[in-house]
Amino acid sequence: MNCMLKPVGEQTIVITGATSGIGLVTARKAARRGAKLVLFARNEDALNTLCEEIRQHGGLAVPVAGDVAVLEDLQRAAAKAADTYGGFDTWVNNAGVSIFGTAAAVPLEDQRRLFDTNYWGVVHGSLVASDHFRRKSDFHGGAIINMGSEASDAPVPLQSAYAASKHAVKGFTDSLRLELESDHLPVSVTLIKPAAIDTMFVMHAKNYMNVEAKLPPPIYDPDLVADAILFAAAHPRRALFVGGAAKLTSAGAYYAPRLFDRVAATLFSRGQRTVRPARPRDDNALYESRHALHEREGMEGPVLRGCAYNAVVQQPKVAGAVALGAAALVFAALARARRAST
Repeated sequence: MNCMLKPVGEQTIVITGATSGIGLVTARKAARRGAKLVLFARNEDALNTLCEEIRQHGGLAVPVAGDVAVLEDLQRAAAKAADTYGGFDTWVNNAGVSIFGTAAAVPLEDQRRLFDTNYWGVVHGSLVASDHFRRKSDFHGGAIINMGSEASDAPVPLQSAYAASKHAVKGFTDSLRLELESDHLPVSVTLIKPAAIDTMFVMHAKNYMNVEAKLPPPIYDPDLVADAILFAAAHPRRALFVGGAAKLTSAGAYYAPRLFDRVAATLFSRGQRTVRPARPRDDNALYESRHALHEREGMEGPVLRGCAYNAVVQQPKVAGAVALGAAALVFAALARARRAST
């Protein structure tokens, strides 16, 4: 399947969760590069403010207010893109939220609500985008970009519902990719897997611990995630880690799971707890929008604004060479296995 993606500046891009954190940074970067935008979030006032900001700087953006948990709301976003721009080229499923606390402490109602956003929001957006691409005539390529996490590959204590949702997102994303490939539809389906990022993640999360939550270091800047998203919009990729720590976490959980469990049980549990008393539990974005139009929280400790790992893998020629090398290793392993079985 030959998927021909346009340069970002020639695309129309739909972004969910566009008024905060990674979505907000991505929207602003995409607008500066000339992309036409359909921005989706729950907070209508914040959306209108953001779109006006983009237009004042010479960009093109239209708002659609709604909840990713509601399929019909995302269908309205696709219809808005069709009515305004004639369709879209890339759909970014970015909206997400977390809950801190042990699995036993977090009410099932809250865990289900988290899945409504993190998992069903991705499913709804992906189905809407897939349907749009199937209906396009003279279609040469589009992209669906889903927000996973290093927690798509590795367990995370004190965020069990979040980790479960990101595992589910990975499973759905990988399966959808195969189905579109089987249908010979030229759509790139990419899973983005960031490490800990300095966004409003902690402020938006509901917290059932008795102390304020935090993310364990290293912490990376959201610009790096936005860059990865926009790279994937123009270059077909199966998955992209953001931050070398995400790649190491995934590798550790896969290749040395028991050792990883022992280390993570201690380091990740301690690393997500501060000594400050927890703020009021109702101050979160699980059920309604909070703290809109903020890109960063300003987390404790250093925030890494560059990453050598991503600088390498997001070079098209380098990434292509890595993919060819990986394919060669896989074929060699299969050949050895076949010889051993005969």
